[in-house]
Amino acid sequence: MRYQKWLGMAAAFVVAAALGAPPAAAQEEGERRHLLERIDDASVVQLYADGFEALSLREKTLIWHLYQAALAGRDIYYDQRYEHNLEMREVLEELVTHPDGVDGGTLAAVEKYAKLFWINTGPFNNLTARRFVMETTPAAFADAMRAAAAAGAEFPLRDGEDLGAMVERMTPLFFDPDFEPIVTNKTPAPGEDMLLASANNLYKGVSMADLETFDEEYPLTSRLVKVDGRLVEEVYKVGGKYSDEISEIIRHLEAAIPYASEAMAKALRANIAYYKTGSPVDQRVYDIAWVEDQDSTVDTINGFTEVYMDARGAKGAWEALVFYVDPEKTGAIRTIAEHAQWFEDRMPWDPRYRKAGVTGITANAIEVVIEIGDAGPLTPIGINLPNDQTVREQHGSKSISLANVIEGYDLSQPGGYRQEFAWTEEEAERSRVWGSLASEMTTNMHEVIGHASGQLAERLGGSAQPYLNEQYSALEEARADLIGLYFIADPKLVEIGVLPAEAHEDIVLAQYEAYTRNALLQLRRMREGNQIEQDHMRNRQAIVHWLMANTEAIDRRERDGKTYYVMVDAEAFRAGVATLLAEVQRIKSEGDYDAARTLFETYGIYFDPALRDEVVARVDAVGLPSYSGFVQPRLAPVLDDAGEIVDVEISYPMDLTVQMLEYSGKRLP
Repeated sequence: MRYQKWLGMAAAFVVAAALGAPPAAAQEEGERRHLLERIDDASVVQLYADGFEALSLREKTLIWHLYQAALAGRDIYYDQRYEHNLEMREVLEELVTHPDGVDGGTLAAVEKYAKLFWINTGPFNNLTARRFVMETTPAAFADAMRAAAAAGAEFPLRDGEDLGAMVERMTPLFFDPDFEPIVTNKTPAPGEDMLLASANNLYKGVSMADLETFDEEYPLTSRLVKVDGRLVEEVYKVGGKYSDEISEIIRHLEAAIPYASEAMAKALRANIAYYKTGSPVDQRVYDIAWVEDQDSTVDTINGFTEVYMDARGAKGAWEALVFYVDPEKTGAIRTIAEHAQWFEDRMPWDPRYRKAGVTGITANAIEVVIEIGDAGPLTPIGINLPNDQTVREQHGSKSISLANVIEGYDLSQPGGYRQEFAWTEEEAERSRVWGSLASEMTTNMHEVIGHASGQLAERLGGSAQPYLNEQYSALEEARADLIGLYFIADPKLVEIGVLPAEAHEDIVLAQYEAYTRNALLQLRRMREGNQIEQDHMRNRQAIVHWLMANTEAIDRRERDGKTYYVMVDAEAFRAGVATLLAEVQRIKSEGDYDAARTLFETYGIYFDPALRDEVVARVDAVGLPSYSGFVQPRLAPVLDDAGEIVDVEISYPMDLTVQMLEYSGKRLP
């Protein structure tokens, strides 16, 4: 599971601020360029990896091979997200790299669309799940393609197809918002099927009804297609679907093994074995090996991991991350992990659902070198894996806080939005001083304690997902958020030294106020329609609106024609969180689908478009983006005369277009 950066208040990675260190913004501001550009409501941010140069040659070489393994799988996620993605990307990149003769206005529209396409890995907004279109005419686009072809562009023509026929075939993909309009549709219109109404490429011609009598052998690692009326699993493995890409990933993982620690080498071999079969049995072996590697300073995630893109929450989307531990930033998150049993024993839910023995929780603050696939350019700020509940209960889990990603978010945001949505100057100032630390600590609790906590009723067989279906991911994210909100106010955090006693009350207020405001702020990301598809956003809407309906903790107020959500009673807020958390844990532990659906359909999915329009106007006035895509660091090996690696150099492209073209083996003219 992961913690996405959908919060309105920026988070800074410096937990050490609680101990008197200056905040990151004070240390870095003016020294680096983080915000590179804005494209509509998206921002492009450069990601920096501090401390890479100080790593040993062995660590750098290991990272280099893992970096190559990450790049090798890039096209897998493109194809999973939309079956036309790779052709569309090729068209866009050929246009961008062959601009001679293309009308300037049309080229600008193509370049803008291409950037949004790269950030979102396709033509669907990652937050709204809806298709976006190119801001020019089909005729102008066709003229641009003819001009680019004359300049040497090679477009993805199918057998027997000329350029004109290809343009006609692909025009709806770029210009028709109603053609396959939603990439993941968990709340389809009455009478529609959520799988058939979703444009992603995880299924082909398959409905939920088809699955009622079908037993999947590869629930996470296959594409389901209907062939002659029969369901077929196309397994992601060597010799199966994506075989070429997976074989290349394996080649680089094998090259990494000689430079890995013994425990990491074991996990890499298990990952390779899993890639060769796609088998759930081999997945479990890999998950256990990966989570048992608790001491390696370099690590990677490479595989079919999260299930958010699947409307039914079963199929894994491919992703890869490569990272190394930052020991200076790891103290607080590790301290929380060390006290996991204390928190588990005091969870405000039925004792039947508490774990008797919390084991194997590893937590680190890390510096990311590359995130790709489902993990980038749009990136989480925290991750807790593996997702297999039985592995968590028996072997533990790993939590990581993506320190340099959090820093990038924090240092690329405008400051004026605090005043715009805070009810008082005191609230805005509290957010400025303590918001970063409060948000970071809540994120740590979400990942380390939240996802790793609780146990299921035995009859569920170790997994609630098959019972909760499309509601599972939003419910699990709500559960982890609620745990963070509940324990941020506990004196235990002061006692163990991760929060300062003299500021604890202000930190709690800052977090509760920020979480409340976020229910308004996140509406800026839903610029069309009246319902939310993204699971993290659903969960946060549900929590705030449940509290508004069932407690006296939050007021809705208006001033000068503007709407405010105001947290007015911190004790009532925490008590309400405890009540809702107890019910959310019951729903998960018992697999109560009807209760989960009622919770989100009542509080978390639907919103008032007029309120959204107000919020959009206000955030646009202060320059707050809806989401951010990250330009990753670039690595390059330094070789001696014998071809051996003697160093690995890191640099920063500072340009989204340049990096995306490099990944595709292209360059600007």
